[in-house]
Amino acid sequence: MYSIGPLTVAPGERAHGLIPVGTSSYGVELGIPLIVVNGVQEGPVLCVDAGVHGDEYDGQEAIRRVLAELDPATLRGTVVGIPCLNTPAFEAAARASGIDHLNLNRIFPGDAEGSYSQRLAATFVEQVVPAVDAVVDLHTGGAYGEIAPLVILQGGYENLATDLALAAGHELVWKGGKWGGTVRHPVLEAGKPAITIECGGATYRETNVEHHMNSIRNILRSLGMIDGEAELRDTYTTVSGTFARSASGGFFVARAEPGETCKEGDLIATITDHYGNTLEEVSAPQDGIVLWVRRIRTVRPGDEVVIFGEVLGEIQP
Repeated sequence: MYSIGPLTVAPGERAHGLIPVGTSSYGVELGIPLIVVNGVQEGPVLCVDAGVHGDEYDGQEAIRRVLAELDPATLRGTVVGIPCLNTPAFEAAARASGIDHLNLNRIFPGDAEGSYSQRLAATFVEQVVPAVDAVVDLHTGGAYGEIAPLVILQGGYENLATDLALAAGHELVWKGGKWGGTVRHPVLEAGKPAITIECGGATYRETNVEHHMNSIRNILRSLGMIDGEAELRDTYTTVSGTFARSASGGFFVARAEPGETCKEGDLIATITDHYGNTLEEVSAPQDGIVLWVRRIRTVRPGDEVVIFGEVLGEIQP
């Protein structure tokens, strides 16, 4: 038997339900929606989540599809799917919660006595993290940006999570993520591997759903949970990320695409006023790779507009 939150699932069975977190002002129970597939054979427990940001849709659909195709009769171990961790943000079709307007991916481990998002993070840490062996956190660039396919491997935890990161299958490995409070932080701090997979954004695309599905399947193969050999690349490129922010407000136009290589000084984007006058040019600060580009044309002073990736080296599995 496998138990998580209110669910207890027998070997060879599947179930879904909600870990309660709170109640909305109109009396609807809010919480963490779970899909659990419990294999007949023993194996690890893998948690795959999406929807930490409510406007990132591709990973949500990927989780539903992969778990629907899993056969518990042949699955070794248990897969816990959380298609939409942050349901209030999804309801608002926004990056942040429509209840307290917090960015869930910056406040882990949360606060059990705080606002809804704080309680949501705390519930994940208290009830999900102890019940799983590894976590794969799916993201996109959101409604206002697009990101190249990549995996984030938290600096300082390479020994714990590199194998999981390489199994995601993307050439780019972003080593670092200097900001704290993400889903992966409390998992890593508990001594369990966790990675973030990024792919796409700006709008929902079936191609990006497939990318996320392929990553999940390959990770399952790498963990021995489903049949088949995991496919690994010959080499992976490691990068660090530098966020460029606008100095001017105006109309934003990208001049480079996510995944595109650039040289120091290359023009990456322009910001113009309503008359067509150029207010600002965004240039590459060093040789490297464009990781993320803003897609919403409205830009204000201080907004993120581009993420540059400086190439650090290679990983050869």
